[in-house]
Amino acid sequence: MTDSQDKAETDADLAQLLIGQGPCTYLLLLLLGLILLFPFLEEGIFARTLLGIVSSIVLLVGAFAAGQTRRGVILKLGLALLGVGLLWAALWTESIKILDLAGIAYTVSLTVSFSSVIRYVLRRGPITADKLHGALAGYIMLAFVWSFIYALVEISSAGSFGPGRLDFMQPGTFFKLIYFSFTTLTTTGYGDVLPLTNHARSLVMVEEFSGVFYVGVVIARLAGLYPSNQVK
Repeated sequence: MTDSQDKAETDADLAQLLIGQGPCTYLLLLLLGLILLFPFLEEGIFARTLLGIVSSIVLLVGAFAAGQTRRGVILKLGLALLGVGLLWAALWTESIKILDLAGIAYTVSLTVSFSSVIRYVLRRGPITADKLHGALAGYIMLAFVWSFIYALVEISSAGSFGPGRLDFMQPGTFFKLIYFSFTTLTTTGYGDVLPLTNHARSLVMVEEFSGVFYVGVVIARLAGLYPSNQVK
């Protein structure tokens, strides 16, 4: 086999791994869409309702993103529907208490879905585009989980993050914590959003560690699986 043929086959294998369709592919696209649309869907009841719809779809798709038992599907679907219901109630009533409950439900639902996606990604078997997309979706879901945790901390103990007071009834507040979570998870740390209490700082340190650990484990696992699937 010539070098050009080897290169063509390698490129074809890589394209097959990067381009594909599956539950995790759709989940990844939804998560990326949510990130991009979030800043445009925070002002006005119509925009926030649309944001609630997109967030609800993400939760529901996350409930079915990875293969699992029927009991697992029912559990995740129940958590997703609970989070969706509380979120809609919080949007329409503008109640901070209901929003707090919705945040707890979203955190639990995202955590359970994240754990299922990671188990699917790390499961023995051939590497597929859906698994790679699942690894990326899991990374984004991890950042969202931490952003909800930070929001709950700020609601329970105002002034944990700043500078300035974070009012979750005001547009753009929660997106600041999403942005902060991503910069923390990737260890970028621009410094425009800061943890101001020791409790908040301890959580930030755990997220930094979890981000590094996630990347290391997933890359090592996929690298260990990849050669065995390339043997002709």
